Amino acid sequence: MGSPPGTGPASYAGAGVDVDAGERAVEALRPYAEKASRPEVLGGIGGFAGLFAPRLGRYREPVLAASTDGVGTKVAVAQAVDKHDTIGLDLVAMVVDDLVVCGAEPLFLQDYIAVGKVVPEQIATIVSGIAEGCRQAGCALLGGETAEHPGLMAEGSYDLSATGIGIVDADHVLRPERVRPGDVLVAMSASGLHSNGYSLARHVLLDIGRMPLHGHVEEFGHTLGEELLTPTRIYARDCLAVAAETGVRTFAHITGGGLARNLERVLPPGLEAVVERGSWTPAAVFGLIAARGRVERAEMEKTFNMGVGMVAVLPPDDVDRALAMLTARHVPSWVLGSVRRAAEPVPATAPPGARVHMMGDHPRF
Repeated sequence: MGSPPGTGPASYAGAGVDVDAGERAVEALRPYAEKASRPEVLGGIGGFAGLFAPRLGRYREPVLAASTDGVGTKVAVAQAVDKHDTIGLDLVAMVVDDLVVCGAEPLFLQDYIAVGKVVPEQIATIVSGIAEGCRQAGCALLGGETAEHPGLMAEGSYDLSATGIGIVDADHVLRPERVRPGDVLVAMSASGLHSNGYSLARHVLLDIGRMPLHGHVEEFGHTLGEELLTPTRIYARDCLAVAAETGVRTFAHITGGGLARNLERVLPPGLEAVVERGSWTPAAVFGLIAARGRVERAEMEKTFNMGVGMVAVLPPDDVDRALAMLTARHVPSWVLGSVRRAAEPVPATAPPGARVHMMGDHPRF
């Protein structure tokens, strides 16, 4: 049978998938990917799989660590202001900073970008941020995938995810079992919202507050869009440096769920943590969200990092050394609290984060 009247032969491009544009995107991003490499990488991008020859000689019993994450609805802000060069930094941070919690050195990362329509220049810009994030973390961008989904995603929209692989010697894996009563919590400052809580932040500031993304905000000293797109701080190399020079017990990456819930994840049974809110002042963006949305403190603290991006759990004798190292590496840090024995068993029905006691109030918040 012939084609229906008025139609021609169907094609993949006619259905919305431009394979040629995808190939142009690969060529456009190649220079960025080549800058995010390591000596162990074999070949370049473009193959069916990335090849990595790990140097295992310095490990007695190497253990691989893996982490997968995305950046959530922060991509909606990037799309709204048409700025795509930093969202890749957020993606890398969310993956590699989970790897270093257990002491693993990030080796390589592979990304996945789903788009409504491939625009080679946009893809290259996104990947430039991913490559820069990998460079900052000391890992290689080993490859990835860009998938065009017409009919499922609108033109101009995209979403990101990535998987990272790290390595650590079995003797040096950082685990909750290492934590002891009397250990000290050292906080590392967040650069802003990082990549969590954006559904609430957007609802409060854009829907309720009707604040324009391009509008200047006095409290920030720049536009709302610039504040919301501040890249997530990448702690990977800083944490590994601290782990190499101190007896750090473990780290806690403060992401979705907030400080109490994430800190509790690295506490062994029978121990609890005390966090002093008075030890830091959250950035202005947190106060603005709380005020404009009348968001209760409990809701703020379980949704946002509140200014703490990473926590190191250290023996007391190593605290000064860790603080000095972080200061030298330009990571603002301070003593956040301590670990102690639980006064009584925590019931199984207790909510997440119940073993972390948030004490006092934040200055000027």
